[in-house]
Amino acid sequence: MTTTRAGTFESVDPATGEVIATFPVLAAADVEAAVARARAAQPGWDALGYASRARVLRAWRSLIMERADELADLVHRENGKPLPDALIEVVLVAQHIDYAARHARKVLGRRRVSSGPMMLNHVASVEYRPLGVIGVLGPWDYPVFGPVGTGAYALAGGNTVVLKHSEHTPAIGEWLARTFAEVSGDGRLLQNVTGAGETGAALCRAGVDKISFTGCVATAKKVLAACAESLTPVLVDAGASDTLLVDADADLDAAADAAVWGSMSNAGQICISLERAYVHERVHDAFLEKVVALAGRLRAGEGEKLGPITMPGQQEIIRAHVADALDRGARAVVGGLASIGERYVQPIVLADVPEEARVIQEETFGPVLAVVGVSDMDEALRRANAPRFGLGGAVFSRSRGVELARGLRSGMTSVNSVATYAGIPSLPYGGVGNSGFGRIHGPDGLREWTAPKAISRQLFPGPVRTTTFRRRAADERRLAGLARLLYGRG
Repeated sequence: MTTTRAGTFESVDPATGEVIATFPVLAAADVEAAVARARAAQPGWDALGYASRARVLRAWRSLIMERADELADLVHRENGKPLPDALIEVVLVAQHIDYAARHARKVLGRRRVSSGPMMLNHVASVEYRPLGVIGVLGPWDYPVFGPVGTGAYALAGGNTVVLKHSEHTPAIGEWLARTFAEVSGDGRLLQNVTGAGETGAALCRAGVDKISFTGCVATAKKVLAACAESLTPVLVDAGASDTLLVDADADLDAAADAAVWGSMSNAGQICISLERAYVHERVHDAFLEKVVALAGRLRAGEGEKLGPITMPGQQEIIRAHVADALDRGARAVVGGLASIGERYVQPIVLADVPEEARVIQEETFGPVLAVVGVSDMDEALRRANAPRFGLGGAVFSRSRGVELARGLRSGMTSVNSVATYAGIPSLPYGGVGNSGFGRIHGPDGLREWTAPKAISRQLFPGPVRTTTFRRRAADERRLAGLARLLYGRG
């Protein structure tokens, strides 16, 4: 196929700067052609039915696990994530593909529903039909889990997918598209188009039936504006400043371990990273001591448990947030401004952080944790819920865990653990407020890429005629009498 290319760009290893591969910057015409191919393939993919699509998805799941080391190594090189963490991401993805394959028919397939007492002469059914072509603007922080969390569920429902992966992780997008073509025999079903912001904007305008976007709030607004031109619906998974609540009766060892892993994993570059911890004053000092001990032993570097900062320029955001907190009176109890290097950022733990500090109000996206003491959990909830973000969160409490989790303004919360909701395929994943809208994963994630189709079928003429101009006065009297009988009593 002849393409119009507006140049090329390089994918680089964020730890070393080594060039991994060179990719074309695809122009709008190329993106439109990819969507046209997906559009042509979609009816046939839908016609296969749930069982045949499930077989293809399970084959993809198995291939991914057979080549798990290969994919994990690619994630390690292109994203910078340590190999053990990259392998966990690959396993997590296999679990979600399996769920989508196994549950699509049950969730989306045609089922009878009640016709109600007024319409007993009808049978009613509902099913969920694919939207058509889904555009995915994939994230670099979880470069396999992110696009597959949409893609597998959309494919299971009979859609085709065009992925524009982050310009920081295009090789991973190519790997996903290539391996799905290998098991499906059709390279049109899941395609990857490469480029940066302009290519993503072109996908928004290319006539897809829905867009899935994962990224920052500023870019989300641009995506929404582009999609508004054609009324293309959008799922948004945007920024976050996730919160940990630690009650007075919490298991402090477990809470501290969760705080450090939840804020430092992938060098804090996860949309559901814990960035703030509100701790009951009775256990604040003991908790902080444990966090300091754990975080103080962590190191970022090649072969260490923390990888590099993936996105160029993110170090300056981290530096600005930490400097702002220190200027406002916070204490650096682990690390500090000197921890921020050219490629790596060492763990930073801040104490006594005022609420107006940027590390509280904004998304830092680095290995930084702000620990704040509170008089009680009511104060913790007030502070946790104050910013406009509301993606994930965690609560550690022996007696009030679920109660506090329900009070936390977030789309997802784990109790006495951290981020475990992401590993449960039956749970919906998504946020509220500035963290976005729409859900991936679980039954909600299967329905997200479909439209409900309602069908009513008359079995025999009803005793009361309503949907006709031949309606008689007697029909109206019977209708009013039946309605009073059914609904007129308290």
